[in-house]
Amino acid sequence: MKAVFILCDTVNRRMLDFYSGENTALTPNLNRLTKRGVVFDSHWCGSAPCMPARKDIMTGRLDFLEKPWGGIEPFNQTLQTLLQSRNVHTHMYSDHSQYLIPGGENYTKGFTSWEVIRGQERDPWCVKPDQGGIRPDCPPPGYKGGYSESEAANRELLKEESDYPSVKVMTRAAQWLEDNHEADNFMLWVESFDPHEPYDVPQKYLDMYETDYHGPDYNHPDYQPNIFTKEETEHLQNCYKALLTMTDTYLGKIFDVIDRYDMWQDTMLIFTTDHGFHMGEHNYMAKNYMAPYNEVFHIPMIICHPDAQPGRCRALTQNIDLMPTLMEYFGIDTALLHYSLHGRNLLPVLRKEKQDIRESVIFGYYGKQVGYTDGTYVYIRAAKNADNRPLYLYTAIPSILRQYLGADDAVNADDYNKIEMGRFLSWTNYPVYRIPVDIIHYSDASQNFSKRSEFNEENLLFDLIDDYQQENSVQDEQLEAILKERLCSCMKAHDAMPEQFERLGL
Repeated sequence: MKAVFILCDTVNRRMLDFYSGENTALTPNLNRLTKRGVVFDSHWCGSAPCMPARKDIMTGRLDFLEKPWGGIEPFNQTLQTLLQSRNVHTHMYSDHSQYLIPGGENYTKGFTSWEVIRGQERDPWCVKPDQGGIRPDCPPPGYKGGYSESEAANRELLKEESDYPSVKVMTRAAQWLEDNHEADNFMLWVESFDPHEPYDVPQKYLDMYETDYHGPDYNHPDYQPNIFTKEETEHLQNCYKALLTMTDTYLGKIFDVIDRYDMWQDTMLIFTTDHGFHMGEHNYMAKNYMAPYNEVFHIPMIICHPDAQPGRCRALTQNIDLMPTLMEYFGIDTALLHYSLHGRNLLPVLRKEKQDIRESVIFGYYGKQVGYTDGTYVYIRAAKNADNRPLYLYTAIPSILRQYLGADDAVNADDYNKIEMGRFLSWTNYPVYRIPVDIIHYSDASQNFSKRSEFNEENLLFDLIDDYQQENSVQDEQLEAILKERLCSCMKAHDAMPEQFERLGL
């Protein structure tokens, strides 16, 4: 058996015409994939953003109730490690540079072979010093959006289309399949950082979407409410669509190889994303700091399986389901697991043996609102108090995004005595640190959980059928009481710690 797993970062479901009919990108190769596969209509991100979402995929468990961005734990059994233990060759191509920084520990462990292509976004790859030493981040006058000197230096190397990191990833993945199509018992893991911001893309792709924009060449929305004009916002949306079209073009190279050797007969292919992105909706740009709206958490997925007929699937699913699905596909016994998974095997719904695998899902960012959906309603529960307490971080690897919870100024030395270690988690006997969030200084403002922010202080209730855009929160105390109880049950089923219920006033 063979499997190809494709994760393109930050794919907005609403930009795909097989999900939406308005303002969509040109994605002929993904459209081509829908003719071979099952399109999942109610697929949801669990933990966000990037690395928490990847941890969900690799471990089959929701991560956001216990910790924010951080490494794979020493007690986690990952998909790739289990596959390797049963003689399945696993190879990864990625240009997600966050596998190489603090907070990205151990994600490549277990892959038989792997390669991370450098140069995306602010990857500190080739920035030069200035006369004073470390070059400060100095955006040009009048610049709007995210900016770093590392990103500017990386952009200088994009001379030809073949220089783009995601192009390299997918070209190499296609060649790997070409070279190894006769092999068996393998999983190829392909990650394209695109269409994640910044929207660096050759002009020919942007020309597909706009010809009359004469404003500044902004291409990197920043993580705050939308500061761009209507025309600038439309330009950013067009830049995003252009980058998605380039990404789709090179996905087609992978599909071409599978077509050429008719690998569909013995290969399962999975396409999905980690999360979506706001492009002006609700007057927001980006992700992380706002409520867990559909723009980020309702995500696309297509699965092609030798035994599955093409079509649509309405079952409630999440990326945590991919690990048990691939384990079943490769015949790996769940008895090898040291603990239970949150994910469910999708093969029964792919084969139409079942219509559903669960009644509801939860999702969110660590330390912020928790979202719940049953496919009809979305209920978003906020912290009861402004101080967002009680809240602890549980980990055996005390790192967050680009910081260690120690000498990196993320925790003061005087506060070390407030960090405990013990067997706190109900689902594993492995000892972990329990760190009160009061002492953590997170350098990433958009993911900060030190208090309940103005952007996630409300309980929200939306009708997905009548108000998919989530413009009007439903005021119905009886319905909210029902959904609140269901949220509690779902959190318990996902091993939420007791203080999470207290924090949310449940």
